[in-house]
Amino acid sequence: MPAMALLERERFLDALDACRADAAAGLGRIALVTGEAGIGKTSLLREFARRLESAAQRPRVLWGSCEALFTPHPLAPLYDIARQIGGDLPALIADAERRDVVFNAAIEALARGARPTVAIIEDAHWADEATLDLIKFLGRRLERLGILLVISYRDDEVNPRHPLCSVVGDLPATLVRRVPLEPLSAAAVASLVDAAAGRAAGDAARLHEITGGNPFFVTEALAAAEDDVPPTVRDAVIARMARLSEAARAIVDLAALVPGRIEGWLLAAVTPCPPDAIQECLAIGMVMHEDGSLAFRHELARRAADEQVPAPQGRALHARILAALRRHGGIPATRLVHHADLAGDSAAVLEFAPAAAARAIALRSHREAAAHFATALRHADALPAAERAALFEGLAYECYLTEQIAEAIAARKEALALRRAAGDALKEGDNLRWLSRLSWFDGNKAASDDYARAAIACLSALPPGRELAMAYSNCAQLYMLAGDAQAALDWGGRAIALAERLGEIEILSHALNNVGSVRLDEADGGGRADLERSLRLALEHGLEEHAARAYTNLASTAVRHYQLERAARHLAEGIAYSEAHDLDSWRRYMTAFRAQHHLQCGDWTAAAADADSILRHSRAAAISRIPSLVTLALVRARRGDPGIDQLLDEAWALALPTGELQRIGPVACARAEAAWLRGRPETALADLRIADALAPQQPDAWIIGDIRVWLVRCGAEGDDAGAAPPFAREIAGDWRGAAAAWAAIGAPYAEALALLGGDEAALRRALEICERLGAAALAFVARRRLRASGVRGVARGAQERTRRNPQGLTTSELKVLALLVEGRRNAEIARRLFVSEKTVGHHVSAILGKLAVRSRGEAAAAAMRLGLAGARTGAVLGAEK
Repeated sequence: MPAMALLERERFLDALDACRADAAAGLGRIALVTGEAGIGKTSLLREFARRLESAAQRPRVLWGSCEALFTPHPLAPLYDIARQIGGDLPALIADAERRDVVFNAAIEALARGARPTVAIIEDAHWADEATLDLIKFLGRRLERLGILLVISYRDDEVNPRHPLCSVVGDLPATLVRRVPLEPLSAAAVASLVDAAAGRAAGDAARLHEITGGNPFFVTEALAAAEDDVPPTVRDAVIARMARLSEAARAIVDLAALVPGRIEGWLLAAVTPCPPDAIQECLAIGMVMHEDGSLAFRHELARRAADEQVPAPQGRALHARILAALRRHGGIPATRLVHHADLAGDSAAVLEFAPAAAARAIALRSHREAAAHFATALRHADALPAAERAALFEGLAYECYLTEQIAEAIAARKEALALRRAAGDALKEGDNLRWLSRLSWFDGNKAASDDYARAAIACLSALPPGRELAMAYSNCAQLYMLAGDAQAALDWGGRAIALAERLGEIEILSHALNNVGSVRLDEADGGGRADLERSLRLALEHGLEEHAARAYTNLASTAVRHYQLERAARHLAEGIAYSEAHDLDSWRRYMTAFRAQHHLQCGDWTAAAADADSILRHSRAAAISRIPSLVTLALVRARRGDPGIDQLLDEAWALALPTGELQRIGPVACARAEAAWLRGRPETALADLRIADALAPQQPDAWIIGDIRVWLVRCGAEGDDAGAAPPFAREIAGDWRGAAAAWAAIGAPYAEALALLGGDEAALRRALEICERLGAAALAFVARRRLRASGVRGVARGAQERTRRNPQGLTTSELKVLALLVEGRRNAEIARRLFVSEKTVGHHVSAILGKLAVRSRGEAAAAAMRLGLAGARTGAVLGAEK
């Protein structure tokens, strides 16, 4: 009943067609088709593809699906699409050893040809890491290629920590169109009941109540021909299967164990397939494809059938499937591992899992590589200790790359115990060094230091090699992060000398980075030369992580030292490099510093947008979250917005365990500023003193200066020794010199803070800066000081507007919100307000943050609930006409 299956779907098809029209006009688009299992995503896309066949400018439609294997095959949808494109693309993808070659070939093939392209990737909630990276790669390059990329997934299975959630958040907002499918209404279900033979009209209400309007559940329940409505999808599927003959049931059982579709040759190799039995299978809703493969109409049905296969029978069938696949040849190792594992065939798992992991690593599908190592380890009890240790080391490294730090630590500890028991001191020392690194990522500084010392002690007893050089550089990095400059320079010097002697370019780049960062922090001009040499070596030798780290240290130091022009250059280059090489953790870290840079420069909308983009990212590391939390909290505090304390409390909880001044100092200062703006400065002194106690061991003139000046502002004694010049001048009482220094730097809010210590002219200048920045809280302080000094006629400012608009939305944000309520897109809003789409995007991010919502729809609903929409926002817009 194809027409019935697409009841109430016209507006979703229209949305897809609008995306197709944009793509035909040369504007790339990404359509996200979402909904629960069984909601009809595939049916909608098939109907969309069918309609495209009769379009005036018929596009090329390419279709790829993600697999429901326990460990997905890397780039499975791209293999599907490559086979449809043909030529030498399938062989290139299969043989390529570098992922960038595969991705570049893919986008060239998609963009090639006279007709527009519609590329569909189904079931992205099952996507492997390489496929997720491919989606990001394509998404960032589609804008002018005339390609419509359609991605379907179950949004109820994509929680904030699901990898797909991060990918969707990274897609260019201006290209994305969401197509969220909804359940069928009671009227639609009633029409299906009317069309079904043997159903009374009274069944419709009960059917809608039990199924919730889920189209697949509805149609399965109707097809089950039961007297009553089956209570679950599983029951509906089982009821249909109960009518099968023995031969047909054998085919169903076999197909149920093969995710996706089972090839005709595999069916014939494992079980008899008489035509009548095949017809029975089709009659219960299975689908025969043109290539002779057989599949369930929906994965829900396959899984329900899979659950009905008894465990012993399932293991035997998996063994027969594995044998047939091995005889056939040319089968990806991932698929062989899946069936070998379920067959309990340990020898086959240990034969194929390492190969599957190696292929996943080559394609940077690191989560899948980790899963293959874990599968191998479940079958590895009988392996020699050295081979088991190697599997644990492989698992640990892949977990490290995918930010599964606890799992990486556990695997390294297993490897360490095995290497130590075997007397392999070299591997023991290297695992100790890795545990030091991982413990630092886990926020356990004490353990990190202990492991670092143990690694040096172990490796120093052996002939000098790369492991010892890396252990030296690891120590240098730890001391650099802790602010112990001399120790960092000592260990870094040893690492550089040994790396140069051994010709180890990667370790040399790493050590130069550590030493350069320390020297740069101490205003040693040679530090920049060290960092730039580290960067040059990394770029020349394709050491992507080291290049990103060098960019990060150059940029972050410039931000901390208020070298605003230099910071902007390094951030732009570093973020662009990280995006081009899909180094998302480094991109996020630099984006957090870019948020701070925007804050320093007075572009608070951009600062909040950058910070919010990190905080919405489920996989952002603590070192990226801390500065983002601080930046967003300060924007809110300075604007007089709510929602400050929870941000700063989280930042403090994350920063304290690090023991690092560069994390703890900025949080303490932000907490002090928030308390001072509220008129409760004494509550901040304890935090400031905790941070100040780190200063002697971790000297950083700019962080120390910030801490000391806030101590003074909050009523304590302040010492200007070791503070950067602008702070030192304010601490010494030279407000003019401090304000002039900040003005020369280009930091307007810092200038206004310094001016608050001056005369009437200085206070008026501070007030002027605050009004321009939208710094309502500091403007209130400036007005209060003006009145206290006897100045009359000081305007009251934005208090009345803030009372009516407690969320603190600016006039521009209210205009944008009004148009969001009308359901307008960013492009339409930009045209209406005569601004760029990028500016609209920043305003939308700020609105979401201030209203504490996660989507445009939620923002519109909040606006109506809070009285920020309708007449008031309309009046704001009307005033501009």
